[in-house]
Amino acid sequence: MSSRVLYAEDTRDLNRAVSAVLKHQGFDVTSCFDGVEASKALASSRYDVVVLDIMMPNRSGLDVLKDMRAEGDVTPVLLLTAKTEVDDRVAGLEAGADDYLSKPFAMKELVARIKSLDRRNTDYGVGNLSFGNVRLNAETFELAACNSVRLSHQEFELMRTLILNTDRDLSADFLLGRVWGAADDADAATVDLYIRYLGSKLQGIQSNVMVKSSEAGYRLVEGDLQ
Repeated sequence: MSSRVLYAEDTRDLNRAVSAVLKHQGFDVTSCFDGVEASKALASSRYDVVVLDIMMPNRSGLDVLKDMRAEGDVTPVLLLTAKTEVDDRVAGLEAGADDYLSKPFAMKELVARIKSLDRRNTDYGVGNLSFGNVRLNAETFELAACNSVRLSHQEFELMRTLILNTDRDLSADFLLGRVWGAADDADAATVDLYIRYLGSKLQGIQSNVMVKSSEAGYRLVEGDLQ
């Protein structure tokens, strides 16, 4: 069965072009031209990946995403952002986006990101991990200790990689290759940003685990409850 993609973009020529490419790649595509249409589509059907442009008429992609997460919808979401709008990217990630792609983008890059999210959505269904008092649920993407929080796909993969390598420091280059792959707009600053996101969430769930940063890289360590 083809994976289902909801694609919301108000620029009609771009919407038609991307939808055609995704269909050629074997995806079952539902296209929308504003945030209201996207919300209605999400209310009536299930999708494997959702792609949302942030700047849309009537309702922004960010508002659609916030409602999804508030309703417990954990479908992977890729946000499309203007290249210069760093605040939009940060707001999207904090709202629960799993990935973002800056405009203008190459079609091959967009397809690769969607395939990656679709693959993760399928592959992470089994196997839970733990370290200290922290538990990482591979089915719900929840990070839990005294409290729990849902992670984005990249936060999940970053946490998973750290838990599986607690015996050594992991360099930014290693984490870039493992978590972001060939993403053109990911760099050492991206890794540091996500490490800070994880650190904040580990504190929020009152864990006894923290991410230690050093010149050698990053690793998880146990300590007192945060």
